[in-house]
Amino acid sequence: MPIQLNLLAETQALEDLRRRDPVKRTIWLGVMLVLLLLAWSSSLQLKAMIARGELSRLEARLHNQTNSYGQVLEAQKRLRDANLRLESLQRLSTNRLLYGNMLNAIQHSTVDAIQLIRLKTDQTYILNDEIKPKTNANNHIVPGKPATITERIVITLDAKDTATSPGDQIPTFRRAISENPYFIVMLGKTNDVRLTSLSPPSVRDSKPSVLFTLECRLPEVTR
Repeated sequence: MPIQLNLLAETQALEDLRRRDPVKRTIWLGVMLVLLLLAWSSSLQLKAMIARGELSRLEARLHNQTNSYGQVLEAQKRLRDANLRLESLQRLSTNRLLYGNMLNAIQHSTVDAIQLIRLKTDQTYILNDEIKPKTNANNHIVPGKPATITERIVITLDAKDTATSPGDQIPTFRRAISENPYFIVMLGKTNDVRLTSLSPPSVRDSKPSVLFTLECRLPEVTR
């Protein structure tokens, strides 16, 4: 029986031992871990890029909605201001001094020997500026106030008393004006008919007379 000799047995044993070297296996394992780490890092970067894109899209959408919301608030503010002005104008028009009613009241307040010479009405409107909302020291918002108008009306009656004793009928005429239902409502409780001027008696056409002025100051009204 022939004898077989393997002259490469030693070399093959060394090669097999080299293949089974734990250091080499550790290196290969490290390389695989590095590759896996790189792949995982790449996936994270891809997800981050996708997330940034989504964030940019949401920020743009939020910005557009914020602009729309601001426009809506501004439109509501303009509408509210317009309604306040319209309401003020309506109050002013419905509560204005009606000369027809006033003349009718004076007509029903006539007194013998009293001649009305002139009727004068002085209407003054004072604009009160708007007070804007502000924040106080405690970070509390103090609400503002819209602009208003203060109305001041003064009715002046220039008349002449031609009674036998000039001046005797002035208190009667003054009382007739102040007790007229129209002037009671218009003047209120704290305002009366005041005698603001009285001239010395004079004689014209053989008739003595005095000139006098009554003033009716209506209460101030702020609208």
